[in-house]
Amino acid sequence: MRKLASMLVRLCTVTALAATGLVTMTQPAQATLLDVTCTPPSSETTAYSPPLTATVVPIAIQATTIYSPCVSATVPGLTSGVRTTNITRPSSCTSLLAAGTTTFTITWNTGQTSTITANTTATVAGAALIVTFTGTVVSGLFAGDSVLQTVTTPAVSYLLCTLGLGTVPSAYGEVVLSITSVS
Repeated sequence: MRKLASMLVRLCTVTALAATGLVTMTQPAQATLLDVTCTPPSSETTAYSPPLTATVVPIAIQATTIYSPCVSATVPGLTSGVRTTNITRPSSCTSLLAAGTTTFTITWNTGQTSTITANTTATVAGAALIVTFTGTVVSGLFAGDSVLQTVTTPAVSYLLCTLGLGTVPSAYGEVVLSITSVS
């Protein structure tokens, strides 16, 4: 069952990449350099306590994002990173679909960090919940670079939850991260 779920997430990730436009056109006057990219099996695991329901209540959210493997054109020794989130806020399965802003820090295997501020959007495409982060590295390694990250999670439990037909105690999604400099 886990293998089937992993295959579904990978298929949804490919769909998400196409839908979010990771392949972009730039103006002729701008040169871009992909400073770092991280691809699946990069992943995010999130636990909700109590589990998400259709009703907004205070929820403790614990998330760990593992970025690996990563490839960097400008920092050859950079191969992985991690970020953790531990927050409590009023949430429901529908509030997670709302657009918002976030700031988070990735700690790279080199010991360096990148702090990112991003706008978030969430969409359901077929059987996938796709959360897209679009923003900028505001400090640390790659400061000033643009950021695009997608987290693709199976959407079934979220969809059932929004209908009042279940809860969401946890989620697992595959992550794609691109940090690009524009000169």
